[in-house]
Amino acid sequence: MVDSILNTIKPMVGIEITDTNFDAVLIPFINSALNIINQLGVGPSGFRISDDTKTWTDLLGVRDDLDLVLTNVYLRVRLWFDPPTNSFLVASINEQIKETDFRIESWHKPQTIIESIIIDE
Repeated sequence: MVDSILNTIKPMVGIEITDTNFDAVLIPFINSALNIINQLGVGPSGFRISDDTKTWTDLLGVRDDLDLVLTNVYLRVRLWFDPPTNSFLVASINEQIKETDFRIESWHKPQTIIESIIIDE
């Protein structure tokens, strides 16, 4: 797997790693997704990319939830960069984002989730 955040997301949205034509569009979308991920409890505050040098290891350190975080970032970037024209697909992706948000937050803030469930009952 490519460890560069940008170079991991590029092929997932249909762009060759060597193609830099869309970097200026993708980077703000990736940074927005990373900001949301940070609010869910992942990564150092203010973490952002400006090129292909920042890695998933820079973001996660030794945590082992890369797949969940990567999926969340990809889904958000996909909706912003190349949204499906089918409303059912958009709804499905939004549900996947909600699911990964919940799982990421519960992974990183388990006590908050438990307290929320108890209060809601």
